[in-house]
Amino acid sequence: MKIKAHGKYLVQLTKLGIFNCYFVLEEDGLTLIDTMNAGSGLQIIGAARQLGRNITRILLTHAHGDHVGSLDELHAALPQAKVMLLEREARLLAGNKELEPREAQVPLKGGYPIVTTKPTQLLHEGEHVGSLRVLATPGHTPGHASFLDERDQTLIVGDAFQTLGGIAVAGTMRLLFPLPALATWHKLSALESARKLRFQEPSRLATGHGPVLEKPLRAMDGAIVSLAQEVEKEALRTSVSKA
Repeated sequence: MKIKAHGKYLVQLTKLGIFNCYFVLEEDGLTLIDTMNAGSGLQIIGAARQLGRNITRILLTHAHGDHVGSLDELHAALPQAKVMLLEREARLLAGNKELEPREAQVPLKGGYPIVTTKPTQLLHEGEHVGSLRVLATPGHTPGHASFLDERDQTLIVGDAFQTLGGIAVAGTMRLLFPLPALATWHKLSALESARKLRFQEPSRLATGHGPVLEKPLRAMDGAIVSLAQEVEKEALRTSVSKA
């Protein structure tokens, strides 16, 4: 597993060149964001030991298997660590795939493994966890979350964006790494969330797949335009087919 620091507070862990999770350094220890795929727990714990810090909490961006796959393993080894995610996504974590009436009634995509670990705290938009502000960013999944470190404007976005195979908003196909697009639930919601994330004016963009981007605003703008054009074309095709 590759370990790389970005700025003063963010440490990126990368497995197989594909899967990312992150440590955020806080005064009381490490906040782990996502847990990678199954079987990654011991490597994540080993990385924390290399930093000489304890993992005090686990935040989840969403409930797909490549982000929660090692949650049970980590919880068994670190029972004192708090487990947190958005209230909406917690139902998916427990295996409930029923959509809410207000949500787009389109099928969920991607793998949602049922885990035995129960969250110790359910999060909501605007709350703070240590130095991180919680942002609800639905689209890739209905309850997807992102986290903004208000100390230096580092934005950790799970799969709301990807940077592997080229920067893209969730739902935009990148042939070099198509998995985030194939697993995206609702493109229009993903586009709205991407615009919301861009509005935060982050100094650094950390994604679930791909390299961390410094000064990412121009790249984010381009990715947003690409998906907006794609959504417009799909809407036009739909309206023509109904005519």
